[in-house]
Amino acid sequence: MRIFITILLSYLIGCFSSAYFLGKVSQNIDIRNYGSGNAGATNALRVLGKKMGILTFVLDILKGLIAVLIGKYIAGFNGSLLAGIFVVLGHDFPIFLGFKGGKGVATSFGVLLLLNWKVALICLVIASTVIIFTKYVSLGSIAACTTAPLAIVLTSDIVNKNLYLTIWFLAALTVYKHKANMARLFRGEENKLGKNI
Repeated sequence: MRIFITILLSYLIGCFSSAYFLGKVSQNIDIRNYGSGNAGATNALRVLGKKMGILTFVLDILKGLIAVLIGKYIAGFNGSLLAGIFVVLGHDFPIFLGFKGGKGVATSFGVLLLLNWKVALICLVIASTVIIFTKYVSLGSIAACTTAPLAIVLTSDIVNKNLYLTIWFLAALTVYKHKANMARLFRGEENKLGKNI
């Protein structure tokens, strides 16, 4: 029962779309109908402006943090892992928005901050570096998430199997959600940061 409650609560927390909510509140628009069509922080930055973009990013991180804390309280360490997975699934596939959500980068970062802050900071440095030099947010996100499984091995004497599998799952999910971005990157058609769509 504890596991079910953890999964349900975490998924519902993830379903709160910060970008969608702020789009409605600030400009009365469905952000999924503008820009890239993604309900995430990058599109919020492009469509709603810097303040709303940053606020979206922070709120999405908080979703990950809150879910993991709740999961740990309800079902211990494995509960925190399940919470981390399902809060990102809720963000990516929110039931209240027809399963059309964001890509889970900020929420995954929030999850990682509590599961392994060292890995989270490594991913942040990698993402920031790639974005600064290339101006491609998607490339920075992909580089960071694919580094996470290696980073946890390098920063841990003993790697918890369930934690490792959780990080692999979140990394794979992030890559999957960026499949359209990867195709545009290969074609040289991906939008750079600061460029409106």
